[in-house]
Formats: sequence, C-alpha cells, structure tokens
Amino acid sequence: MKIQFVIGETTLRATIEDNSASRDFLKQLPLEVELEDYAGIEKIFYPPQKLATTDTPDGIDPDPGDITYYAPWGDVAIFYRDFGYSRGLVRLGRFEAGTVAQLSKLDKGPVRIEIAE
Repeated sequence: MKIQFVIGETTLRATIEDNSASRDFLKQLPLEVELEDYAGIEKIFYPPQKLATTDTPDGIDPDPGDITYYAPWGDVAIFYRDFGYSRGLVRLGRFEAGTVAQLSKLDKGPVRIEIAE
C-alpha cells in the first residue's frame, strides 16, 4: 500500500508494511497533522487512536526515511537521521528513495497524510 504526505506543493510518497500497527494506521487516514521535531532526529505526531502491535517485533533499529510507531508513547515518528535500536518501536513503512532530504519540509505547516492513488 502506498501513502503520501502532502504539504503545500510538496508530496512525499511512502510504502506501508503489512502488520497490525500499519493496518490500524491506514484505517485512520486521511489525517491532517502538525509535526514537531524531536531531538533533531525525527518528526512526530500523535494519531487519533493508538495502534495495535500484536504481530510486530519487540523493537527495531530505524533508518532515515522510516515511518514508525513508538508504542509506549503512542506517537508516529518519521526518522530523518540515524538512530539506534529502540524497544517498542514498530516500522509502519518507508519513504521512497530520494525523499529523506525533503523530510525537513514536513514541519512547515499542516501535513495531510492520505492513501496514494
């Protein structure tokens, strides 16, 4: 499944994985969110409802461009810098190649997240 993050004239596409958290996330789309920067590593927002994590690993080591869910806090985190293994972190999907440098634009206003056509 493909989704897109739209801010102004910029559209960033991503591929979503098939797990319980990703399926719950897709059910909540479309969303309009404000992203905030967290620790100079990731952009975060809180979806309206928590996501299920029943069939997901205990944690992951995210790469730049990964869209993740941090189950302990209930936030979606979009990594734009490298980070180490984190327990409770679930990969929801990944941005297409070449878009990581554009992730900094995602905090310049409301972001619409929707299923891509």
